[in-house]
Amino acid sequence: MSKLKIAGTWAGVLEVELDVWTVPMLREEVAKRSHCGSDSINLICAGRILKDGDGSEKLTHLGLKNNAKVLATRVSAEEGKSLGKDLLAEDERSKRLARVKAAAAAISKRHADGSLPLEDQVIELEDQSGRQVKLGTDTDQRAIMMGLMLHTNAKELIKKQNYKDALEVLTMGEEAFSLCDPKVIEFIDNPPILQIEIVWCYFMLQDIRWLSVAGERLQKARQELEQSHGKDSYRVRLLQGGHYPELALYLRLELLEGVVAYHNGQFDKSRKWLTSAREKFVKLQVPDEALSLVMSMGFREHEAKRALRMSNQDVGSAVDFLVEQKARRAEKREEYLRQQKEIMEQKKYGKTPLKKPVDIQKLNELVSIGFEKDLAAEALRRNENDTQKALDELTDPEINSSIQVTIESRKRKRKQKETDASVEALVRMGFDRARVVEAIQGGGTVDQVMQRLLSESAPNPIHALGNTMGLEPIPAVAANDIASSSVPTVDNIGEDEGDDGPSIEGKVEEERDIEMEDELADGLAKVDAMSDYDIEVTKEGEAINEYLALLDSAGKS
Repeated sequence: MSKLKIAGTWAGVLEVELDVWTVPMLREEVAKRSHCGSDSINLICAGRILKDGDGSEKLTHLGLKNNAKVLATRVSAEEGKSLGKDLLAEDERSKRLARVKAAAAAISKRHADGSLPLEDQVIELEDQSGRQVKLGTDTDQRAIMMGLMLHTNAKELIKKQNYKDALEVLTMGEEAFSLCDPKVIEFIDNPPILQIEIVWCYFMLQDIRWLSVAGERLQKARQELEQSHGKDSYRVRLLQGGHYPELALYLRLELLEGVVAYHNGQFDKSRKWLTSAREKFVKLQVPDEALSLVMSMGFREHEAKRALRMSNQDVGSAVDFLVEQKARRAEKREEYLRQQKEIMEQKKYGKTPLKKPVDIQKLNELVSIGFEKDLAAEALRRNENDTQKALDELTDPEINSSIQVTIESRKRKRKQKETDASVEALVRMGFDRARVVEAIQGGGTVDQVMQRLLSESAPNPIHALGNTMGLEPIPAVAANDIASSSVPTVDNIGEDEGDDGPSIEGKVEEERDIEMEDELADGLAKVDAMSDYDIEVTKEGEAINEYLALLDSAGKS
């Protein structure tokens, strides 16, 4: 038995078995000695509140030792329940934030190191004109991709006005960008935009404690924006064909600079930034006539308003911008479909020993010099996409022959798996197994096989289907659906047959959080090159007027 020293609502020593007792048991015992309900007792040890959890975790697992001191405080029953709910909500929040970070790291790692991607998680980096780019080393690429996913997730939280969680995720994003070579990202404006949004969260949370660091972040953001956008945004103007996408971003930056200056007592500096921000705010106000005119051409209100803001309210320029954006989306969609096709082709060839897909570009190079595609793909797969080693094997008659045997063996196994899946699908529908096997050997699609089986049993279809309730035959389309869903994927076939090459000793497949990965990937897929500049400035306008009024009041006093 161990001893716990209790203080607070009841003072004394409790003898407990640390590896048997749980927090609820301890709470109940302290409550009994304090002559109150267990909902009214709050337990604190070593500066942290002891949570009930699922009620099964033992005290020893929570770090309690012999002679540990526990403080018992009393709250009302309702306060106790509320506290429990708050602690549970905070725990869930912490777990979700950890999931976000882990999922972003996992996705960026797979894409950076070339591991086989999922069809719905094709993620590419784009510049401000929407063109795909590759930046720096794989490490840099991974850091940037992770930072972008976290930044995008944080922006969704900001839209939901969940500024506390957004701040946490933005900080994770900042950490990810910091892992990248500074020379690689000096022309990327995502890191400085992230800095501005961190300070925006400070502002919306109205937390004065962040005042000093806010000024440093804004100064860093302005310097980095000048690096990436060029002086007076000339580089952005060049890339965007004369449009002004960054205006709302600089409005927010100047508002925040004005707010920080005001709270630091630098009133003249504050007025300078706030006045400049107000001028930009006025420029961003979209006239009803211009908005109506653009919308009459078939564009939605949001995209019409965004185009007018980014085109300095010029209707012709806004329409050109919208047409150009539409063409880019179509081009992006076409590229996406091409990538899907490429991924499916990669899956067909299986994975390398290090679990990477066959490099399609290198495969096409080998095919262009006369090698059969399946043969070249297998040679690359076996040799970790090393073109020279693959070429050596393809030109060696003995090895070439063994590769052909491997391919034929795989095809036979695949065919057998498909046949077995079709047999099982038809047997589940009520047909006799022996007759199904015989019918399938006769050739044809699953649909045709089932029609033959039905026609053979036409005189007594009820018995043929094992049906004693007089049900109608299942339509042919159902057989196609069942067969297609029952056939294993090529990816699984390769793993089941052990033909993906030698296994890597000690390599364990990572446990993936598919739900969170999909959420991050989907979020990134919905944004475009202009999303970072698409800011609804209503709150900014209100804040500008409020602080200018405060400055006027300070001047009068």
